Amino acid sequence: MTKERRKLRSSAWFGGAGKNAFMHRSWMKNQGIPDDLFDGKPVIGICNTFSELTPCNAHLRGLAEHVKRGVYEAGGLPLEFPVMSLGESNLRPTAMLFRNLASMDVEESIRGNPMDGVILLVGCDKTTPALMMGAASCDLPTIVVSGGPMLNGDFRGQKIGSGTHVWKFYEDVKAGRMPLEDFLSAEQGQSRSAGSCMTMGTASTMASMVEALGIGMPENAAIPAVDARRGVLAQLAGRRIVELVNQDVRMSQILTKQAFENAIRVNGAIGGSTNAVIHLIAVAQRLGVDLSLDDWDRLGRDIPTIVDLMPSGRFLMEDFYYAGGLKAVMRAISTTGALHLDAMTVSGKTIGQLVEGVTNYNEEVIRPLNNPLTAQGGIAVLRGNLAPNGAVIKPSAATPKLMQHRGPAVVFENIEHYHARVDDPALDITAESVMVLKNCGPRGYPGMAEVGNMPLPAKLLKQGVSDMVRISDARMSGTAFGTVVLHTAPEAAVGGPLALVKDGDWIELDVAGRRLELEVGREQLEARRKDWSPPQHAMESGYQQLYVDHVLQADRGCDFDFLVGQRGAAIPRQSH
Repeated sequence: MTKERRKLRSSAWFGGAGKNAFMHRSWMKNQGIPDDLFDGKPVIGICNTFSELTPCNAHLRGLAEHVKRGVYEAGGLPLEFPVMSLGESNLRPTAMLFRNLASMDVEESIRGNPMDGVILLVGCDKTTPALMMGAASCDLPTIVVSGGPMLNGDFRGQKIGSGTHVWKFYEDVKAGRMPLEDFLSAEQGQSRSAGSCMTMGTASTMASMVEALGIGMPENAAIPAVDARRGVLAQLAGRRIVELVNQDVRMSQILTKQAFENAIRVNGAIGGSTNAVIHLIAVAQRLGVDLSLDDWDRLGRDIPTIVDLMPSGRFLMEDFYYAGGLKAVMRAISTTGALHLDAMTVSGKTIGQLVEGVTNYNEEVIRPLNNPLTAQGGIAVLRGNLAPNGAVIKPSAATPKLMQHRGPAVVFENIEHYHARVDDPALDITAESVMVLKNCGPRGYPGMAEVGNMPLPAKLLKQGVSDMVRISDARMSGTAFGTVVLHTAPEAAVGGPLALVKDGDWIELDVAGRRLELEVGREQLEARRKDWSPPQHAMESGYQQLYVDHVLQADRGCDFDFLVGQRGAAIPRQSH
């Protein structure tokens, strides 16, 4: 007896013999689509962030073709559609400003169109969370396919990493250790192939989070963009999404609290980007999963960082893939009981089934648990009178001796003030000072730009100073490094305590104790508050005004207050 086929969402557009069904099918047929593909076959939307203005995603048009093959092979109809592409390297004032906008684009495109399941093609930093947030609010069967990292950077026989060596070489130029012509010559050596940053920056971190969460196919994290196996993964994802539609396995069934807890622990093991904190909280909130800064600190605190990748370590993503990739990392930490092995993935297998018997092929790249890069990795969440709602620091990228530090503040009121002041020879600053940058948070920039890893003053670099404590309400690139306290909440622009810091105030950082304290009395701070006024924004209309009016603070994921939660994918009214 033949099992009755489940009625698909797309049949509300393409099924039947009425006027509207005629219209929907007829116009689609101008692309040469035959009749039988509208006969109850799953329609798979391929949400593509391809753009030549987003270098990390410029190869995704080709990857989409591999997805389409898989969809056709499994009996589905693939239909590709574009959404706003967010390129961290070109988009100003910051790609983060537009993450929520892109998520709205994705959500409304999915809800308003005839699709039964979705493949999200992502790459550069903010494209991954933006597409996941939008898709999560619709909750159709979904698979995320990352574009993969570039090949290892190479400059005169030296491995160089995306972003990481930009910051390093630039400071070498400022210190007089590197000629400007050498700095410029390194540009092409850093970016040798298609793909996203090959360091453990935010792009690679989020690709790893996709795999750890189970919303991507096995090995999604690390296959290089130009490796043929990336195309194979995309084709298999195309086949699998049709099966997920037929089984009605929705995004919310994969992205459970257990999945997020796994991802937080994996982030600690790989030395992942601080940006993952904001993005995973935002995705979780769309699904109604309770995830907070406290979860990040609690779950990541005792996880050792065992992946020796830049910016924390020595190697790059290509090396990571050859060593065994994320499955080898998950296998290692699973032996400590740190993972929920019964968490389901879009592959149809549990995390435990995927990591069983996996081999680590290079213990220099993926280090043994008894020889970690950092004994306590993860993301440390700091609290105190300077950050009542929390701030974060990445221990694996910091200088150990600065993890407990007390020093006088040198304050920059905004990024322009920083640029005007930092290299002034008369600036009263020493290696013991604490650099403080204000008004670079979600509302202050707006968009919370990656400026928190402030380059050090030239005069200190020339003295051999390589790191200092830096505190801001900004973010930093996942490719960056240093003892950098970020995401200070509430931010300065809304009157958070950071707004009240003055030159010479003493600040204490105690990472082990999870404390960040401004040594100024309450009465004095209240007196300063009376003289404080919020900054003016350059664009007081349009999208930027919408952003400033509705963005949540960093500890709540920087989503818009009106976007939190699911709105589903109920079939909208007819258009004619």
